[in-house]
Amino acid sequence: MFAEPLPRPAPIGLEEFRERRCRLMAQLPPDAAVLLPGASLVTRSRDSEFAFRQDSDFHYLTGFPEPDALLLLLPGREAGESVLFCQDRDPDLEAWTGRRLGARGAERHHGLDEAFENAERDARLTELLDGRTTLYLPLDDARTLRLAERIRGSLLAGARRGARAPLSFADIAGPIHELRLVKSTAELALMRHAGEVTALAHRRAMVGARAGLAEYQLQADLEHEFRWQGGSGPAYASIVAGGANARVLHYIENRDPLRGGELVLIDAGAEFDLYAGDVTRTFPVDGRFTVAQRALYEVVLEAQERAIGAVRPGATLGGIHRGVVRDLTAGLLRLGLLEGELEACLEADACRRFYPHATSHWLGLDVHDVGSYRLDGEPRSLVPGMVLTIEPGLYVPEDADLPEAFRGLGIRIEDDVAVTPDGHEVLTASAPKRVDDIEALMAEK
Repeated sequence: MFAEPLPRPAPIGLEEFRERRCRLMAQLPPDAAVLLPGASLVTRSRDSEFAFRQDSDFHYLTGFPEPDALLLLLPGREAGESVLFCQDRDPDLEAWTGRRLGARGAERHHGLDEAFENAERDARLTELLDGRTTLYLPLDDARTLRLAERIRGSLLAGARRGARAPLSFADIAGPIHELRLVKSTAELALMRHAGEVTALAHRRAMVGARAGLAEYQLQADLEHEFRWQGGSGPAYASIVAGGANARVLHYIENRDPLRGGELVLIDAGAEFDLYAGDVTRTFPVDGRFTVAQRALYEVVLEAQERAIGAVRPGATLGGIHRGVVRDLTAGLLRLGLLEGELEACLEADACRRFYPHATSHWLGLDVHDVGSYRLDGEPRSLVPGMVLTIEPGLYVPEDADLPEAFRGLGIRIEDDVAVTPDGHEVLTASAPKRVDDIEALMAEK
């Protein structure tokens, strides 16, 4: 019933984390410093917490897996440029919640130049930040801003003794996010694995679907496969939307029964070593497309395949999206869902009634990953190492002016695509999406 576990790719090595920190510091003035917090545990109810998930920026620079850590980067410091503060070792607490690495473990296993436990944090920060002119930190993080202000206050109070406080704060998010946008070979291997696991889960859902099953039961099949294959679970809230629920773009209730003769749209991806898969497939609950379902589906599929073919260095997301809108508009005209001439419909943005979202977003440590979509006000050109989604869709309102056979249908098809030097690689290609392939797989059950 279950697929054999796939071979696991190698984790990101310590040298790559070190190289990332060096690349970041190389962009900063020599008298700057970086203060970056990790994530904290979040209460779920009373005295239990949500499963811990490290902050993506913090993970990108350290790989350190514990909560309540703080990274300090000090370009040019002879005693070591990377300093980590982490949870104190506490045998009594560790008996309840698991072993902590502590400062020595952080240095040994995560390649930090120096590490201290959080009990020493404020005193050490005051000493280490003395003389640094600009302090880079996430300006949207209130706790870190308060900490920085407190340390600056301590340094200003010691000015008569020669202490020098940072003169200004600057946002570190932009420089980190630019680094994260282009993936390394090791990152692409992890994302390829997340894509393969995600594709296996979608195949399993196609085989397991049947009328009368609840959407949440199909969700359980998907997410079991994510965990079975060694992932941490879903990279985002799984969407399992039967029938007209598919017209709700972020439908996550997943509580209704699946009905024969209807389609089910699944938008779900596995997370593996914090890297996200993100795939959408739409298929018939009982394994066979109706004539109308197939006709609309083929319009979306044709647009998606053409858009994937356009992914290459030098292309832009805006250009790819415009091609999708043209293809979808032409398809809607063929099916009688739009009327008029193609160019007039494009000028009027008539497709937006059926296609209200963009075609692509970046993908990586976050499912809607970081990185600017424009440079100097102009659309950003794709370069090798970027990873994006291609996800056109059509969502037909239940309006009386539309052909009855198409009313209420929602179809989206999404794959994860890496930009390569000579074109692209589809990381999720093993999830079936052609009509004949879907029907053949579903017939196996």
